[in-house]
Amino acid sequence: MKHNVVKVIQHELIAQAGITPKQCIEWVRESFMMKYEAQLPAKISLRPQGDDFFNTMPCILPKRYNRYGVKVVHRIKGQTPLLGSDILLYDSSNGRLLALLNGDWITTMRTGAVAALAIKTLKAKGVTTYSFVGLGNTARATAMCLLADNADCEVKFRLLRYKDQAEAFVDRFKTVPNAHFEIVDDIKELVAGAQVIVSCVTSANDLFCDDDALFRPGVLLVPVHTRGFQNCDLFFDKIYGDDTAHLHGFKYFARFKYFNELSRVLLGTDSGRDNDDQRIISYNIGLSLHDIVFAHHIYEALGQQAPSMQQVIEDKKFWV
Repeated sequence: MKHNVVKVIQHELIAQAGITPKQCIEWVRESFMMKYEAQLPAKISLRPQGDDFFNTMPCILPKRYNRYGVKVVHRIKGQTPLLGSDILLYDSSNGRLLALLNGDWITTMRTGAVAALAIKTLKAKGVTTYSFVGLGNTARATAMCLLADNADCEVKFRLLRYKDQAEAFVDRFKTVPNAHFEIVDDIKELVAGAQVIVSCVTSANDLFCDDDALFRPGVLLVPVHTRGFQNCDLFFDKIYGDDTAHLHGFKYFARFKYFNELSRVLLGTDSGRDNDDQRIISYNIGLSLHDIVFAHHIYEALGQQAPSMQQVIEDKKFWV
């Protein structure tokens, strides 16, 4: 009997593979475009304690891919990184397990790429300034994708100061010639001057800003981790999401003025932004569809280089 060779594709191999932010944007676009052909049940979320969670996210890609995958992502307070994830990739035509992939790089980059694609799709015309709340790895991935997608124009980042994160963010991108920065100390100042607001804060117990008038006409709000701006659900003109099942449990879902999925805009069956005065929210909670498309492409590109599960187990470094 021929044994199944399961590959282990670790973080270092993925991170060093030269996958560009531009490629990541193309992969998430590919994912959104196939959404209604894929089998994509709602993720299961379990909480061991407090704000900690384990999310289990399965997906079967359209038949032309012959791929099934499941991602487990967790957030455990005090751990580094705060968010961690693993992906199992199968051949859906025969049930063979193909690979175990570390999901940390995939999670970060697909999240940043989705945010950048949503911004490109839904922002008002001529917008080149992006205001950020929360400046960790997800914000940096989003900035990388925005810069890659706007390489031919000047881009300004307005950053809310928190500890030394804003200065570290500036330092990370200081060599990018078309990137410019402004650091502000007050959330109301950030919101009042914002054309696009990207929130990458993973935990917030209170609203960041409860003054509706501060949100200027035409603003696009992208709350990557959905915290701190829930009041905007009541007065923004349009709300888009990556999946209806992710949002129907939101407190104000029944009171949204307008809702549709981002895939409908990309497929051309929804108009998206109708004018430059509309205030729009894009909730992108995270689809396993994105992760499994990334895992599929990475397996195709790196599978031959990756060690087998047996080799990893026999490697003494594995046990250190």
